[in-house]
Order: sequence, then structure tokens, then C-alpha cells
Amino acid sequence: MSTGYPRVLPVEGGIAEAASVLRAGGLVAFPTETVYGLGADALDARAVARIFEAKRRPSFDPLITHLADAADLAGLVGRVPAAVEALAERFWPGPLTLIVDRPAVIPPIVTSGLDTMAVRVPDEPSARALIAAAGVPVAAPSANRFGQLSPTRAEHVVAGLGAAVDVVLDGGPTRCGIESTIVDARGGHPVVLRLGALPLEALVEAVGPVTVRSGSSGQPVAPGTLAAHYAPRTPLRVVGAAESAAGDGGRRGLLAFRERPAGGDWAAVEVLSPAGDLTVAAARLFDALHRLDAAGVTEIVAERVPDMGVGRAINDRLGRAAATWHQGG
Repeated sequence: MSTGYPRVLPVEGGIAEAASVLRAGGLVAFPTETVYGLGADALDARAVARIFEAKRRPSFDPLITHLADAADLAGLVGRVPAAVEALAERFWPGPLTLIVDRPAVIPPIVTSGLDTMAVRVPDEPSARALIAAAGVPVAAPSANRFGQLSPTRAEHVVAGLGAAVDVVLDGGPTRCGIESTIVDARGGHPVVLRLGALPLEALVEAVGPVTVRSGSSGQPVAPGTLAAHYAPRTPLRVVGAAESAAGDGGRRGLLAFRERPAGGDWAAVEVLSPAGDLTVAAARLFDALHRLDAAGVTEIVAERVPDMGVGRAINDRLGRAAATWHQGG
């Protein structure tokens, strides 16, 4: 493992070197349209073990395998169920992760021993170029310590993981800002296992009614579905907009949806979208929480956003972050 800080390379000109690191069993953090991922060769069990070590991730929480092209799915897993194939054709590349049967070539460590595998094709050209240049599928959870805020900038990765990463590809801030939506459609009827950057409405428009079953107790069946997750180091509490008007002597921070409330004594305030745009709010969510977490406040008070579109995923992340503190960490 390297010492000091990881090498930070610009996306422009850095992909070939990063791909070489992946092929050699190293760890590469790279931007996707959702958040930065911490990648390793998904065919190399020892390299994948380094992901769990770097993140301090429990071995029971499976990873997402990333492909360069939707056409690579059949070559990796063999027969693809019709409903899964239809969703891949409609939404890949994009922030949709699909559940498939794990092929024998993928080591069980990638799926935490499950017979199923989470897989997606990212809608970020540099990510697909990296995977293609490496020539292997890439296992990549978010590039942060387990349970903490997801990274949406290269500097978040460096601050959170440091020398545990060999190379960080810096592609600037991510576009979506929250993780992918995870769907299991192997049985024909799509079941949403994690709300994410692909809105529920888009899925329903494409395939008709879906079932939402987010949250997990015991071993997760998909990444990022534990009840307590995505948490800052500072205690976080979720409230309605009307409840956030009062500060607390300048010691608390506020994550507001559209505007700073009139009055109130807040040590720090982050506004997600003055225009009320949920897509913009999602893109800014983790970045704003990182800033509040670094502001030295005693508590972060986070306003719920409208529970529609990608707002459902924002509220999901805030709820899981608050649950971390409600459950005692």
C-alpha cells in the first residue's frame, strides 16, 4: 500500500496510467455521474479485498460491478433475463444498477457470498474509458469510509481515504451527486432495492408499476441498503421546513432546501436549490453535507425535500444518515 497521499491525476491524460494500476491489483478512485467510486479489478479477489480494507467495509455488504458497455453484460453473465435486458437497453449507460446472477468468474468476495451480483454501466465517459482501458469489469463502491458521506469531488476522496487509494482520477464534481437506483428485475416484475439518481417515475414510465423495497436488516441483498448509512461525523437530524426556523446560539448547522429561514442563529447554512430544482439539490447534497461536517457545528439540521422524483432518494439518504446517530453510530 502506498504511503502519504494518493497520486491525483486529471482525467485528461490520466486514464492509461490508472488502468495500468487496476490491472496490477491496485485501487483507483474515479468519477462517475453519481459519486466517485473506489475501483478494483472485479476478477481479482485480492484486489477486491483491498476495497473492503480501505473502506473498513464489513464483508457482508456487496459491491457493484461496473462495465464499459451494455453489450459486455451478456459476455460476463451469459443468459440475461428479458426484463433485465429491457431495462439495460433503456437506461444504460446511466444511474441504474441491475441485479443479475453472479457468474463463476466473479469471486464471491465481490458479492459478499451472494449468488446475485449488482452491475451497471456508468454514464460518465471517463469512467467507461477507464474500464475499457483496464480490460476488466471493475468492482467499485463509493470511495469513502464505510457508512460516511459519499464523495462527489476528488478532494473528498483524498480527505476520506488518503493513502489507502493508489490513484485518484480527478474529473471535477459529479453530475448527479447521489448513488444509482438499484433494481432487481430477474423475476420479470421490477423491485427497487435502493432509491437513487434514476427517479422512480422514469422506471414506471418505462416498465409500468414497480415495487419499492428499500432498507435492509441483516445481510444486505444490494449495496447501500442498510438502515443506517451515508452519515456525516456530526450528528444529523431531519425536520420539515417549518421546523427549521430557529437556530441554537450559533452552534448548529442547517441544510435547507430552497432558502435560509428568516431569523434563527445558525453557525453555517447550506441551501441546496434556491429554485427548488430537485435535480440540482441532489447534485449538491453530499457536497453541502461535507462542508457542514467540516464547519465545527454540534448538530446538522436537515430539511426534508418534496418526496417526488429524485427527492425521494434525497430524503432516503437523509433518513439513513439520521438513523446512524439515532442508533448510536
